[in-house]
Amino acid sequence: MKAKVNQRLASKSMAFVLAGGRGSRLKELTDRRAKPAVYFGGKTRIIDFALSNAYNSGIRKMAVATQYKAHSLIRHLQRGWTFFRAERNEYLDILPASQRVDEHRWYLGTADAVTQNIDIVDSYDVEYVLILAGDHIYKMDYEVMIQQHAESGADVTVGCLTVPQKEASAFGVMAVDESRKITDFLEKPANPPEMPGNPGMSLASMGIYVFRWDYLRALLLADAENPKSSHDFGHDLIPDIVARGGAMAHLFDDSCVTSGENEKPYWRDVGTIDSFHSTNVALTEFTPELDIFDQSWPVWTYSEITPPTKFIHDEEGRRGSAISSMVAGGCIISGTEVRESLLFTGCRTHSYAELFQVVALPNSVVNRSAILKRVVLDHGVVVPEGLVVGEDPEEDAKWFRVSEGGVTLITQRMLDLRADKLG
Repeated sequence: MKAKVNQRLASKSMAFVLAGGRGSRLKELTDRRAKPAVYFGGKTRIIDFALSNAYNSGIRKMAVATQYKAHSLIRHLQRGWTFFRAERNEYLDILPASQRVDEHRWYLGTADAVTQNIDIVDSYDVEYVLILAGDHIYKMDYEVMIQQHAESGADVTVGCLTVPQKEASAFGVMAVDESRKITDFLEKPANPPEMPGNPGMSLASMGIYVFRWDYLRALLLADAENPKSSHDFGHDLIPDIVARGGAMAHLFDDSCVTSGENEKPYWRDVGTIDSFHSTNVALTEFTPELDIFDQSWPVWTYSEITPPTKFIHDEEGRRGSAISSMVAGGCIISGTEVRESLLFTGCRTHSYAELFQVVALPNSVVNRSAILKRVVLDHGVVVPEGLVVGEDPEEDAKWFRVSEGGVTLITQRMLDLRADKLG
């Protein structure tokens, strides 16, 4: 008798990552790149978390749909995610909006991005399709969610966060019964429904969906013929399935990946300057909620070949040091005091400068005697000698972007305009 091959469901699945959004609330940080391509955590990009979750879950077929200012994202994927081998039945396809269906038509919505690439998904020969957003920070074993979907027989399984009811109004909220069947989908409701048996808590959609491919394929083709549809999962397809009684909720608490250092489920949308800054700075804490040092569930990315970071000068007021900070490779901290800050690859800081809660993206330069407090420096910014930012919000706002939470974003264009006006 021939033995059956026991395959993990992840090996029968593909991940379709939606990575075309700008993320306009990040302001000038997304002037040159889509939100999923924004840097995070010292050396990674935001999209690396969704892709790493898929890879670590055993999924070896992936597609990334891009649209808004995709060059930075595509270059990162080409440099950091080219280790898939077709001879092992592994694929990562980059799918820019390329008018494949109609020469006048880009991706009209999240569902349309999949519809326009049905032939490519067909070629993967998979049973399950996992739809992912490429712009959130979290660690999750997708195999657990796919397993629940297969066992429940649902038409769609929706990944859900457990959030306090008072905070749920900022999300799309799922009303569920005791079996976790979704009974209603409410977009940013004023009075979010509570979870059964968990008073004070609600279920918020993560924008993660699992479908059987044959079911989703038929659904997408029908949606494409509907002139009243906006061709979006969250606005059209999911509410329709909920109304027909075919949607189940999957709790992130059941599949989140934690380390021994911190067992609390972690998920963040770094969609504003304040959240981007605070989430990066939080990584410098003694025991951060997100453990990026956990090698059992690594965050894969493109790793440049860089020399070790160097700290130089040891004089009073001119000592290269970094306290409660993270400093990536290739940096030179020359006579600068760095505290509670995160410096990405290739940054340079010079004598007598002071950095406090600074998030410096790659190749930033901070010149002599500059004082920066609660600042985000865009890629390649050169901070002029003696610039003081973070002590006078009104003065800062004349030249730079100051957030509601008091974080100052500095880009090179802002510095150039300032220099022109000051002569």
